[in-house]
Amino acid sequence: MTPQEAIAHSIASCQMVVDYYLADLTEEETLHRPGPGLNHIRWQMGHLIASENRFMELAFPGSMPNLPEGLAERYTKETSDCDDAAQFDSFADLKRLATEQRTATLQTLANCSSDRLSQETGIEYAPKVVDLFVLTGTHALMHAGQWAVIRRQLGRPPLF
Repeated sequence: MTPQEAIAHSIASCQMVVDYYLADLTEEETLHRPGPGLNHIRWQMGHLIASENRFMELAFPGSMPNLPEGLAERYTKETSDCDDAAQFDSFADLKRLATEQRTATLQTLANCSSDRLSQETGIEYAPKVVDLFVLTGTHALMHAGQWAVIRRQLGRPPLF
């Protein structure tokens, strides 16, 4: 197994958890906040999409599909307290966009040489290119941990 394949397996494992947590939620439920000052799933998904795009574009300019106009601006720290559904993309659109970005990320990973994986990025939280790829999966998994709480508050049984 190549390093690229091992990283892809790790990303896929994280994605499996994400997919399970999101599979049966409704548009309305994705706006549920688990507590004061905490983010709803719809905002978190937009944040994840914008982050993945930014991570990959930092290391591989031109590798990612363009985000819809204004998407990155709709999912910033400044918009995280907004509960107006009209200010965010639909849950269905966010799932589609997340899939598009992830497909491009995995293609970029498959085309990345092992030497390129070990190159420095100049980013403190992801010092090497390999760290950007790993962060892509683990970032989503971190948010999925928050979604487990939301699911329980909505009356869903534990999945894992």
